[in-house]
Amino acid sequence: MRRDFLWSAGLKTRLETWRRFWDLSAHSRGVIIEAAVALTATWIGLRVTGYGRWKRVLDGLVPETMKRASVGDSATLGSAQAIARFEQSAARHLFLRTNCLEQSLVVCWLLHRRGIPAALRIGARKQEGRFEAHAWVELNGIVLNRDQGQHLHFAAFDRSTLPMETETP
Repeated sequence: MRRDFLWSAGLKTRLETWRRFWDLSAHSRGVIIEAAVALTATWIGLRVTGYGRWKRVLDGLVPETMKRASVGDSATLGSAQAIARFEQSAARHLFLRTNCLEQSLVVCWLLHRRGIPAALRIGARKQEGRFEAHAWVELNGIVLNRDQGQHLHFAAFDRSTLPMETETP
């Protein structure tokens, strides 16, 4: 009996998630689908090609006209935060688990495709003898990922020391 209840509750939750998805605008659903596809491709791409090559692939998928855009007003910040939320939702409901680097690469790519000049930041720390790294996305110094302030515990790499540039020109 309890097993049937749990299965029923799980089904109810999934149906509610799909109902909320279909209640979104077509544009918002498109961003979520684009994010889900990009997250899956990035999960595979990083494992097959590595960071540098996969970053170049993503950069190559951004139209040249968008690479030169420099939108940065408060409306842009709101749009960027919405896109980051849509990506986080896609990551939460994806069939595989993605990490902060994969999610940050995709958020940054989604924003660059829309002409929003976000910056991918990568930081590191040594905790209890272990090297740990974290990635996040910033726009005008504001963190777009919901990392609950985790980035504050990591020393961000200076952009000049990274193996390849993490911001669009």
